[in-house]
Amino acid sequence: MAKKDTMKALMKRGITEEQAKKLSEKFTVASLKKASVDDIRKLGFKKKEAEEILGKVGVKAQIKKTGDEREKIIKEFLKIKGIGPSKAEALYDAGFRSMLELKLQPIEAIANVKGIGKKYAIIIKNYLTPSKDEAIKELSEVEGIGPSKAEKLIEAGYRSKLDLRVASERELKKVIGSTASKVKEEVGSLDARGILAKAEEVPPPTIEEPKKNAELRKKIQKILDDSEEFLPRSVIDNIIIKIVDKELPQKKLKELIDKVVYNYNRAMMDPMEACGIVGAQSIGEPGTQMTMRTFHYAGVAEINVTLGLPRLIEIVDARKSPSTPMMTVYLEGGYKVNKDMAKKIANKIEITRLINVAEVNTDLGNMKVIVKPNKKAIERKDITIEDIEKSFKPLKRTKINVVGDNIEVIPTQETYRELQRISEEIKNVKIKGIDGIKRAIIRKEKGEYVIYTEGSNFEEILAMEGVDKTRTTTNDIYAIYKVLGVEAARNAIINEAHNTLQEQGLNVDIRHIMLVADTMTADGTVRPIGRQGVSGEKSSVMARAAFEITVNHLLKAAKRGEVDELKGVAENIIVGQPIKLGTGSVELSVDVSKMKKGE
Repeated sequence: MAKKDTMKALMKRGITEEQAKKLSEKFTVASLKKASVDDIRKLGFKKKEAEEILGKVGVKAQIKKTGDEREKIIKEFLKIKGIGPSKAEALYDAGFRSMLELKLQPIEAIANVKGIGKKYAIIIKNYLTPSKDEAIKELSEVEGIGPSKAEKLIEAGYRSKLDLRVASERELKKVIGSTASKVKEEVGSLDARGILAKAEEVPPPTIEEPKKNAELRKKIQKILDDSEEFLPRSVIDNIIIKIVDKELPQKKLKELIDKVVYNYNRAMMDPMEACGIVGAQSIGEPGTQMTMRTFHYAGVAEINVTLGLPRLIEIVDARKSPSTPMMTVYLEGGYKVNKDMAKKIANKIEITRLINVAEVNTDLGNMKVIVKPNKKAIERKDITIEDIEKSFKPLKRTKINVVGDNIEVIPTQETYRELQRISEEIKNVKIKGIDGIKRAIIRKEKGEYVIYTEGSNFEEILAMEGVDKTRTTTNDIYAIYKVLGVEAARNAIINEAHNTLQEQGLNVDIRHIMLVADTMTADGTVRPIGRQGVSGEKSSVMARAAFEITVNHLLKAAKRGEVDELKGVAENIIVGQPIKLGTGSVELSVDVSKMKKGE
């Protein structure tokens, strides 16, 4: 009621209904009289509107005394499309003083500013980042850079003269060669360390949790600080969940944390370890013991699913469609406990063709096709005669008659050929179901009904009522990537590969599989581990040639004039020198003259 009264009072003073509605959300008439222009602008009003509102309420605008510099900088930030006064002020309050600082700052640092967030950080960065055509034009203006070199610079991440000023001559030399020194002379240099330091000053995100958990987190953090050790937040979260209700004494808590730290440090990778080779070996060796057969899916004898080595090859090859697609559809609410309701969803999912629920006969004497529905089958599938009749609509050059329980389909051209065509088409007419789902089987597991499907259509099934969208999954990794994105696809690769190996009784550390999944999805898409993907994109010519189609790789590299810096494992083994990893990462030399002197 108070809001309505405030609205009425404000409207009497000549303020519009829309403005009054906004103002009443935060102010009463009394508090509005004490407000400043900036306070009102925070609700989305322009400066002029705010001053008019205060005038109508009977107060002279109380404009906060801000320096000319502040106003000037905020006005500059307001040039960014999509950024309002409150966002511009938030950027100023966070310490940004120019567009240059925003250009150089990473997107994470801008997103962490209070009141900005990721969405507006992207808007700011998109505004400040020129398009490809604009970047080519700007870079081509620099002496020594033509359109071709400009494109090379853009591919390497340089999109403006500012980027060239920040980069070192050595960095530019790798992209555009000897012209780098000439370019640096023209554009000059800029030390951006002071500006980029702001990214480190951004405070960590606050963790909202119960008081008991927060107190325990402080205790754990103090133990870690005292012993100068580190544990990731996810590990600390797991410790809190497990011991928050046990009220361990300080001594026991310290023992627990020390043990976790010890195990965490032991599990960490050593510096310069050849993690790729170790991961490949750890998956490849057990892979030689995998079977080549197709097994039944665990617990569902009716559905055959590819397992073993063929399935592992499918996963790492990132096949667009698996050889035996399937889905595990979890249900929610009443559907997961009521068998009849679960059956309704199974019937909606499973594709039903006319041949599954009716008998199709061709009457040559009367030139017509007679469809006799099987009453038990249509009841079981939850189908009516009207559904069957509707499914005939796409049939061309036909006339449909319902005679009692039967349906007659008569061709408009009375020829035997036309009759034969209609007879074959009718058998495959789809009555209901989702394309791609051949069968749906219901199983009761852990007190709830779960539907297993032969075939997959992830997008359509997630849109269905009664389906639990958080647990339903498919073995089609590409479908997960299209519907849920690359992070979900990464998790799917990890789960599918790990489950395939586990099913064969092979224990491979999940971190090796995670490394493969990370490599496959690092660029935001799902790439295969092969010549069309990860292996074919290696920077080393030798490594590419050692993998497949040797002559083609060497010819292409020779044409382009590529240089192999021999930084990886495969290429160093090929030329017969120690790899630059592990013990090979350190080079020792002895000064013989000093040895003679006994130094």
